[in-house]
Amino acid sequence: MHIPDGFLDTKTWVSLGVISAGFIALSVARSNRKMDEKHIHLMGIMSAFIFAAQMLNFPVAGGTSGHFMGAVLAAVLLGPFAGILIMTTVLIVQCLVFADGGITALGANIFNMAVIGSLLGYIIYFILYKIIRGKIGRLIAVFIAAWCCIVLAASACALELAISGTMPLNVALPAMVGWHVLIGIGEGLITVAVISFIMTTRPDLLELEKI
Repeated sequence: MHIPDGFLDTKTWVSLGVISAGFIALSVARSNRKMDEKHIHLMGIMSAFIFAAQMLNFPVAGGTSGHFMGAVLAAVLLGPFAGILIMTTVLIVQCLVFADGGITALGANIFNMAVIGSLLGYIIYFILYKIIRGKIGRLIAVFIAAWCCIVLAASACALELAISGTMPLNVALPAMVGWHVLIGIGEGLITVAVISFIMTTRPDLLELEKI
């Protein structure tokens, strides 16, 4: 899902860069207003965990592999705006140090995985958890939100490639979404496993004020 350089035309990567910069600025402002020492420590730990977890790939089908994204996990624990900052940090390091995703496409990758992943993922989780309460309800909401954010991010990526003229939408969308429907299951299961562990060992972390 990490878009490399040369796959997006100028209008697309510039526009998404500006949009992502706006969301980052909003996230910084919201975080500075409400963040305390506990949040700061957890954001550092969460960034390191997600970065390390993304290095591990799991097989999907037909020789294809996927990896954990972690946007919903970050958003559920620390709030959507903190999640955007955590995912942005991870994506910048991956881009600049490991060349995972292009520099010109960084804004698009941040929009797809940080903004859509954390913000929309959290909204889906929040709505579902209001409907299905309790411990099981939380885990169901987490799984569905994690799966949805993977599929939505993949769909956005396909749309961006189509707008740029890199690949027709009727080719890009089935190709991206088809595999990420399966990858989303892995994302959901991993996120549920981590949240379930936290519910057992440190339930207070789930009651932090969301940024």
